[in-house]
Formats: sequence, structure tokens, C-alpha cells
Amino acid sequence: MTGIHGMDGLSPAQVQDELRRGGKFVVFEYCFSTVVTTVRRCSDVYFVRAGQGTFAMSLGYTLLSLFLGWWGVSGFIYTPRCLATNLGGGKDVTELVLCTLLAPPYDPSLGY
Repeated sequence: MTGIHGMDGLSPAQVQDELRRGGKFVVFEYCFSTVVTTVRRCSDVYFVRAGQGTFAMSLGYTLLSLFLGWWGVSGFIYTPRCLATNLGGGKDVTELVLCTLLAPPYDPSLGY
């Protein structure tokens, strides 16, 4: 379970308990533009405990988009979307993360 922010020191049982109580895995969106192009990306995954707010987690991505997202033609489309996603608590990717964490390890002998 490494590589997910906010899970340091939590056992799988503690994570499951937090998820049952309303915890979730989220990503935040950000974009930045030049005159010619706009790049839109997602952050790393963050684990949000039940009752925990996401404002502080999303602040850097929100400010990046707010100040650097508008400068391209597509920036006028992507920037408001990124801001809305981040200020709305991020994009919930709990199901995707759980599928990945619970998937059996890759076995090359199976041929798929």
C-alpha cells in the first residue's frame, strides 16, 4: 500500500475500517498552459479518512491551476473543471484503487 499519500502506518484492517466509516481514495486535477498547449493531469492518490477534509490536500493543485491554467485556448475549458473537482473534494477513485490492491499478483506463467 505504498505510494498512496495518507496511509503511512495504517494496517489493511485499519484502512478497511476507515472505508466502512466513509473514508475514500481521491485524486486531484491540475492544469497548466502555454499559449500553444494546455496540459491536464491528476495527482497521486490520497487516502482521505472518514470525516477528514480535502482542502489542504488539494490546495497546491488548485493554486497551480488557478494561476497557470488559463493561458492557453483549452485552459479556459480545463481550468474551471480542475477547480470544480478539487474544491468538490477531488475525484473519488476508491473502487479503482481497491481493485488494484485486491488483484492477485501478476503470474507470467498464466499467459495473460
